[in-house]
Amino acid sequence: MSTPYELEGRTQQKRRTRQALVDVARHLVGQGLTPTVEDAAAGAAVSRATAYRYFPNQRALLAAAHPETGTSSLLPPNPPADPEARVALVVKAFTKLISDTEPQQRTMLQLSLVADDDERRSFPLRQGRAIGWLTEALEPARERLGDDGVRRTALAIRSATGIEALIWLTDIAGLSRRQAVKLMRWTASAICRAALADPEAVR
Repeated sequence: MSTPYELEGRTQQKRRTRQALVDVARHLVGQGLTPTVEDAAAGAAVSRATAYRYFPNQRALLAAAHPETGTSSLLPPNPPADPEARVALVVKAFTKLISDTEPQQRTMLQLSLVADDDERRSFPLRQGRAIGWLTEALEPARERLGDDGVRRTALAIRSATGIEALIWLTDIAGLSRRQAVKLMRWTASAICRAALADPEAVR
């Protein structure tokens, strides 16, 4: 198995170069653009050849530029045992992330919708990161809900949160960002509470 370029020699400098490329890509995505590897190279003041050592194609660059990339958990250290409280913490962090990075999220959603099937599967929005975060939050309720119940509850909560919900609530329903985020959090809490009250309903 080959070693990634940035892990061989001068690793600190290579990490800085990679981060510079990602930062440029995120900035351009936030402006509604679809940066190429060449665009990132120009913005980071590195050669195209160097940029391609880190990101062999545009898809890899855009995946790395997504705000959620690399986030393995949204729970704080020493989280509570109560699943409803855990879900509330994850949803609060998730909706804040979506709100704080809304321009980038909108662009990545647009790109994922127009990509072909192979490309679409590689986009971060299609990787189920939020489902993993919510599943982790619901873990104390697994015995009560069952495996299917945990997954379906996570799916139900995710369907009511995220950039898709934020766009609908603001662009279509006419809510302010603050109102939209508050409503997403309330809906997530209601779904979680309903699932815990009636586990059979989500199995």
